Amino acid sequence: MAGMGRYLVRRAITFIPTVFGVLFITFTIAFLMPANPARVWAGGQKASPEVVQRIRRMYHLDEPFWSQFYYFTKAILTNSIYSPVTHNLVSEEFMRRIPITLNLAIMAMFMIVVMGIPMGIIAALKKDTAIDNAVRVLALIGYSTPSFWIAFIFMWVFYNELGWMTLVGLPRPSQMITGIYLVDALLLGEWKTFIDINRRLLLPAFILAFISVGGLARYVRNTMLDVLSADFILFAQAKGLPPFRLWRHALKNSLIPVITVVFFMFGGLMSGAIITETVFGIPGLGVLYYSAIANLDIPVIVLSTLYAGLIIVVISLIVDILYALIDPRVRL
Repeated sequence: MAGMGRYLVRRAITFIPTVFGVLFITFTIAFLMPANPARVWAGGQKASPEVVQRIRRMYHLDEPFWSQFYYFTKAILTNSIYSPVTHNLVSEEFMRRIPITLNLAIMAMFMIVVMGIPMGIIAALKKDTAIDNAVRVLALIGYSTPSFWIAFIFMWVFYNELGWMTLVGLPRPSQMITGIYLVDALLLGEWKTFIDINRRLLLPAFILAFISVGGLARYVRNTMLDVLSADFILFAQAKGLPPFRLWRHALKNSLIPVITVVFFMFGGLMSGAIITETVFGIPGLGVLYYSAIANLDIPVIVLSTLYAGLIIVVISLIVDILYALIDPRVRL
């Protein structure tokens, strides 16, 4: 365990400059933008020059770059960044929206794993057959089809024509236990709420899953084929090991690199699905990003990018821990 502790300390130290670099680069890009955010925040072209100047002083926009960066970093550390558009504390806005995006991401990730991994295994075992080709086509469609187009088609079918889904509101259980709406509704026995949550979130979650499930299936397929052609599998096959046991050993080894892909997919979902959340009107992080970009809300834009970077850093640390537990050689 001492080796694991030293390994985690080394990894954590390397993440500090990464997070700072994300903050610095994002703030630099925002600083170099050819726009006048103070005028936008004051009301646009008709804004009073006095109000614009007051906002510039309030947010230190009339000071040099390094001074602005210092005050912004200080505000992050003291949790005192307010949106100049909504006048709300940005951290509170994030905390209010993260659970919504988390629930959507969990539902989408569950579908991706449940569909993608079995499809990849079957495609590997049925290499160059119709099933394998179908998985390839699905991956190509998922990568190339715009998510908003798929969303509108599914909305027309399942909302307008069939009436199975709802597009208004966001049902929640009466009490939060795990923070996952579906699980909490089941634990509390609130079946109507459980059904309403599915009617609201199932379709956007499926859209997010549809985009990624083919890619995960292709990755599992390729990894499985690499393991099936490994020497230890060929040796076991030569000794007469039954096919089912061969596949089981191959699956255990092929799923190790899949852990990385699955976790980073989840990190991408947790960063906010801007298009899907906006199309379906789900008030999660994606809608917050879209609104910040539309209104030139620079504090929210910079913090949103920093949040996405933190998500990737945390996911990387979790993956490194899992790899170190699975393969002790990684700790060396």
